[in-house]
Amino acid sequence: MRHLYHWPIDPFSRQVRLVLEEKGLKTELEITTPWDNPEVLMNYNPAGTPPVLIDHVGGQDRVIAEARPILEYLEETTPTPCMLPGGPAERAEARRIMDWFDRKFDGEVNAYLLHEKLEKRLQGLGSPDPAVLRAGRDHLRWHLDHMTWLLETRDGLAGSRYTLADIAAAAHLSCVDYLGDVPWGEFETVKHWYQRIKCRPAFRPLLEDKWPGMNPVEHYADLDF
Repeated sequence: MRHLYHWPIDPFSRQVRLVLEEKGLKTELEITTPWDNPEVLMNYNPAGTPPVLIDHVGGQDRVIAEARPILEYLEETTPTPCMLPGGPAERAEARRIMDWFDRKFDGEVNAYLLHEKLEKRLQGLGSPDPAVLRAGRDHLRWHLDHMTWLLETRDGLAGSRYTLADIAAAAHLSCVDYLGDVPWGEFETVKHWYQRIKCRPAFRPLLEDKWPGMNPVEHYADLDF
């Protein structure tokens, strides 16, 4: 059995939840808010951030912290279904795109939109800054342009099949969509890709997430937008 410390509107936690669902691994989920209860997470991760996976194996607990190490651990311990492409070059491309979202998208979009609209409110840090929101939305359009370019020649972001690259991108994008900031009407190619992912059974639990006092936009859980 496994235990996952996570926060629902966290793209890194969502990546791990998606892979656990895709691999059919039963896991107890425990919501842990990093700014309200950091000591719980710091018992397992010095950074004090989710996600943290505890895998109970042979009477011992294996503790794996942070999304990328958890994803790699799950790929190695439960290789079927494989969430990476077959060849070295294809796997490198999938990892490159994962890194793009975990670093650039997170730093150029989430750090503006999620922080201003969600984290500041939950931590009592004041109202969103309109200038920061505008910048975040501009950055988001640039990332959606890049995704459009990739998807014009590929069924998935990293190639012909659904991989960890798609999972990373969808996890990040889903958090922004929760807040209603994705201009889907301007990016039909990305919208159709995301619609396919929303319809996957593994994605359904994410669409049921709701944070008290901050419900998602109306279309968030609509499989047809």
